[in-house]
Amino acid sequence: MRNNERITHECALEKAKELVAKMTLQERAEQLTYKAPAIKHLNIPRYNWWNEGLHGVARAGTATVFPQAIGLAAMFDDELLKEIAKIIATEGRAKYNENSKKGDRDIYKGLTYWSPNINIFRDPRWGRGHETYGEDPYLTSRLGVAFVKGLQGDGKYLKIAACAKHFAVHSGPEGLRHEFNAVVSKKDLFETYLPAFEACIKEADVEAVMGAYNRTNDEPCCGSKLLLKDILRGKWQFKGHVVSDCWAIADFHLYHKVTSTATESAALAIKNGCDLNCGNVYLQMLLAYKEGLVSEEDITTAAERLMATRVRFGMFDEECEYNKISYEMNDSKEHNEISLIASRKSIVMLKNNGVLPLNKSKLKSIGVIGPNSNSELMLKGNYFGTASKYTTILEGIHEAVDSDDIRVFYSEGCHLYKDRVSDLAEADDRMAEAVTVAEHSDVVILCLGLDSSIEGEQGDASNSDGAGDKLNLNLPGRQQELLEKVIATGKPVIVVLGAGSALTLQGQEENCAAILDVWYPGSHGGRALADILFGKCSPSGKLPVTFYKTIEELPEFTDYSMKGRTYRYMKNESLYPFGYGLTYSSVELSDLVVSNIHKNFDSVNVSLKISNTGNFDIEEVVQCYVKDLESQFAVDNYSLSGFKRVELKKGESKTVSIKIDKKSFEAVNDKGERILDSKKFKLFVGISQPDSRSIRLIGITPLEADIEVV
Repeated sequence: MRNNERITHECALEKAKELVAKMTLQERAEQLTYKAPAIKHLNIPRYNWWNEGLHGVARAGTATVFPQAIGLAAMFDDELLKEIAKIIATEGRAKYNENSKKGDRDIYKGLTYWSPNINIFRDPRWGRGHETYGEDPYLTSRLGVAFVKGLQGDGKYLKIAACAKHFAVHSGPEGLRHEFNAVVSKKDLFETYLPAFEACIKEADVEAVMGAYNRTNDEPCCGSKLLLKDILRGKWQFKGHVVSDCWAIADFHLYHKVTSTATESAALAIKNGCDLNCGNVYLQMLLAYKEGLVSEEDITTAAERLMATRVRFGMFDEECEYNKISYEMNDSKEHNEISLIASRKSIVMLKNNGVLPLNKSKLKSIGVIGPNSNSELMLKGNYFGTASKYTTILEGIHEAVDSDDIRVFYSEGCHLYKDRVSDLAEADDRMAEAVTVAEHSDVVILCLGLDSSIEGEQGDASNSDGAGDKLNLNLPGRQQELLEKVIATGKPVIVVLGAGSALTLQGQEENCAAILDVWYPGSHGGRALADILFGKCSPSGKLPVTFYKTIEELPEFTDYSMKGRTYRYMKNESLYPFGYGLTYSSVELSDLVVSNIHKNFDSVNVSLKISNTGNFDIEEVVQCYVKDLESQFAVDNYSLSGFKRVELKKGESKTVSIKIDKKSFEAVNDKGERILDSKKFKLFVGISQPDSRSIRLIGITPLEADIEVV
């Protein structure tokens, strides 16, 4: 192996075996929990495996805070996402280097980052959906691969280790996750729930995979023979390590009731390939050995895989290329500039009647109203780090207009979810003030939605009714009433939604002058929104999820069949479709060219001309969708098969080329096999999906091409 060549799994495992061979059986067993003790006679320091980096280094002090993962998905920009992941890895190494020098090897201080979350956001009620890249397996695959490659780097050693989670078939309900059995067909398993995991393993060489809490088809995921042995290590030849979700192995005997004791649970997990226990059940591993439930080889194999990951970090090499990353690289000006750019690109404009961008010269007053107007928590999402500076929406608007002699009026309007702001006051104690502010303003910025105290992980969110999940798509608390009272003033109302999932305004969308979805936009979210409101840049994000009109049209939350779910299988018209988002300009599409397809093709080359025909510099996202016209196993509608973000000055035209992989033309049959059993397809290329709702909202029809395999 050359000095600068990536250290392989095989080479790392060889070195790991040498180390593990020098350990006692007890020492090996002690390495299998997330708080691994030091082995002094081998000069192995203690190590805590638990770290988080979903959208920036999390829970470990100051770091650059990027938009939440769902917002990063809305960028439809895998290249920028890879750059963001590189920054997270740099900051992670910078912090690790300093912490290690000072002997600080606490939780959240290591190099094993339990990100990305590549579960499919199949139901808008799921509270953790904002940790994901949305509802589409292709988009999730591309973004997951980009994120993993960015985190792990391309040097001799891993910069940090990424972890694809939660394997598999996991997306709520949160309140049932410790006992729930997700029943899934082989078709849905291999068509929807597994592709992103397979891509991260085969294309990005992800170092770790985390099992899910639930059972899948009766097997607990962290001890599933099908998932961990047959598919992960068998079919996909995964070489890294598997970690349990936290305290998930205890669920085997406490809630799933598939085992009776902790030692039985430890044995089921390790024998099916779960190497590392986030929790304490593996503290019983030596007892399980004495009971004859596990062998010395089981313990040794897991210890070797874990030590191989530490070898791949360069943890035992003083010359590791990343040891020189300095603390100054953390939370740097350059990194925060990328966070601001990501915030701008993530914002999706759902509606604009012409009020945006705002013209400062025509404004004397702006009303900023709503519980998310001045909220730092809304900027963060969950699994967040600590920014050295936050800019809320109210602060961002002040920054943008204070020098222009424009008066900014402000009212919280209502609490995010309670019926009053002040505990001793009567209900709706800020409602009159909000109406007054609206009446005195030329335009109103109404900031509504959610935050991570409402939607998130069970036990993390304070939403006790839904255990972190949403019960419906409505605005919580008195926000709908606030919206209607502010609209009733007759002033133009720009609604700004801060949320990690789909919401509805219960028909009031048509009465809003504009609607912007900012997700949980990161520490610079307020500045990014102000840049868009006042025309410093155009909105350019696209929805990575479907906004449904009601939950009544959806199957039961606990039903894991994809029928009726997401844009690929839904029957009804959406409120706002997957892939939808407006800009401040207009484009024309022309000159679609598609390469011929022969029987043994690997990919299809597509090109088209896109022209900015409006009066604003923009970025637009070209999207390709494939519809199978013959296969009985095809998805009901069509599937995203390619995308590319394009920068266009006003009046500029560009030719955009996209390569569509053969997989996009294959269907998954009832056995879970990916097959090409059709010869006729329709290809749609545009700036949205080809549904009638998108075309009506966006005002442009995607180009079409008939494709036949000859």
